[in-house]
Amino acid sequence: MIVRDPGAMAAALPARGAVFGLDLGSKTIGVATSDVTRVVASPLETLRRTRFSRDVETLFARMDHRAVVGLVLGWPREMDGREGSRCQATRAFADNLLKMRDIPILFWDERLSTSAVQRMMVDEFDLSRERRAAKVDALAAAYILQGALEALARAVPDQRA
Repeated sequence: MIVRDPGAMAAALPARGAVFGLDLGSKTIGVATSDVTRVVASPLETLRRTRFSRDVETLFARMDHRAVVGLVLGWPREMDGREGSRCQATRAFADNLLKMRDIPILFWDERLSTSAVQRMMVDEFDLSRERRAAKVDALAAAYILQGALEALARAVPDQRA
C-alpha cells in the first residue's frame, strides 16, 4: 500500500522493524536502512540497476535479510513542487513492486537531498569526486530516510517506548 503521510505510514507499520529508504535513479538505487526502533538511518549500498525483475529480486533479498517492514521512496518533485517524469517513474516502480509484495510505502520529498549530501561530503569529509560518486546514492537514501523517520516519530511520539 502506498501512503501519503507519516501518520498513515506509522499506522501501517508494526511497532518495531527496520525500514529501507530508497533513492531511485535511472542507473542506480541508493539503499539505506533504519534500526529496528526506527531512530537512525544508515547508508547501506548502491545497487546498479539492470532490469526491474532483477532489481526487485536483489532488493527483496536485502529486505528479507534485515526483516524490513516498510519502504520510504524518495519522491523527486521538481523544485517548484510539480510532479514530473521522475515522479511518474517512482510511482511505476512502487506500483510494480507492490504487485510482487504487499508492504507499506511512503513517498518522501527528496528535493535537494543529493546536493545536501554532496555538500556534506565535500565540506565535512573532504572526499574526492570519485569517492563521492561511489557513496552519494546510499547517503542520499539515508538522508531521505532520516527525514521520514523523524516525521514518523512526531506522528506517533510514544512509538519508540
